[in-house]
Amino acid sequence: MWLPLCLRSQTACRGSYAAALLKCSRHWENGSLFSHSAGPAALTTSKALLFRKHGDPSKVVQLEDVDLPPIGAKDVLVKMLAAPINPSDINMIQGTYAILPDLPAVGGNEGVAQIVEVGGQVTSLKTGDWVIPKDAGLGTWRTVAVLAEDDVISLPNDIPLLSAATLGVNPCTAFRMLSDFEDLKPGDSVIQNAANSGVGQAVIQIAAARGISTINVVRDRPELTQLSDRLKAMGGTHVIKEEALRRPEMKELFKTCPKPKLALNGVGGKSATELLRHLQYGGSMVTYGGMAKQPVTVPVSALIFKDVTVRGFWVTQWKRDQSSHGKAFRAMLDELCHLIQQGKLTAPACTEVGLQDYSKALDTAMQPFTSAKQVLIM
Repeated sequence: MWLPLCLRSQTACRGSYAAALLKCSRHWENGSLFSHSAGPAALTTSKALLFRKHGDPSKVVQLEDVDLPPIGAKDVLVKMLAAPINPSDINMIQGTYAILPDLPAVGGNEGVAQIVEVGGQVTSLKTGDWVIPKDAGLGTWRTVAVLAEDDVISLPNDIPLLSAATLGVNPCTAFRMLSDFEDLKPGDSVIQNAANSGVGQAVIQIAAARGISTINVVRDRPELTQLSDRLKAMGGTHVIKEEALRRPEMKELFKTCPKPKLALNGVGGKSATELLRHLQYGGSMVTYGGMAKQPVTVPVSALIFKDVTVRGFWVTQWKRDQSSHGKAFRAMLDELCHLIQQGKLTAPACTEVGLQDYSKALDTAMQPFTSAKQVLIM
């Protein structure tokens, strides 16, 4: 949920609920802030990346000062540590995402924060805990925030910062798709396009930890050999170009690797159609993205003669479906963190960027063939 934010130029907070009830306040006379490098400091405002209208992120996102609202009995004061720039963040600013916040809004749907202070009735969190959002739309591109206890969930603070900051979206998407659509066992295989994406890299590593082979499809590019080597070093079994899906060498590949039970589609268009052609009888294709901005076309022969299943997946909806009890979300995060602690799941390649350099980070995040995820460091 979007919490109200107080713009210093306004007299009342605006947000998605109870906007008129929260007044701008300099409540934090005795607030304290703990971070890796900073000692205590009084907290009255936050620096935040705001957008007041939808459009080109380079034109509508601005760094502004936002007054902190009072902390409620069931709220927590957090210092944001790091927050990535994901495609969904860009789409939300552009106004093309499935869910949109009331404006003005703070950008960012993912990131990790540290608890600085807790309200009197908070029971599940304590000062010093690391937390990530439970849902999209929390507004993570800011230095500090007052959030509801129920809107965040704790992580162990002994995992790498970048792993924590990028855990809530892509690894969770990969985990659920590998777990919920086909009964995959060691020795089975999965085929995926967009293998170099954050989801794709998480799929490779989680599958490898489970003994599942991956056939990883990527677009042709100048540094293809280096990319292939990097994905294989993560645990990828095969790395092939999009064009290879339509060539006879696929028959050779399947002499040493079983046909996949599961196809994961983050692209759409012809790429998705070619994934379908290589599924084994009764297999499933799950679509979680559409980078090509083209519809998924399903061959009639695949439906009739191979009885394939075509599904979609959106991790935000999965989280909301689990929100009443949260046990499955907690169990998934625990398992993912265990993989991180074992060195079996690492963050994607990241470029750390100071919040003040947000404009450059946004521009880089929107470029094609971006090899590193932009992560804002607060």
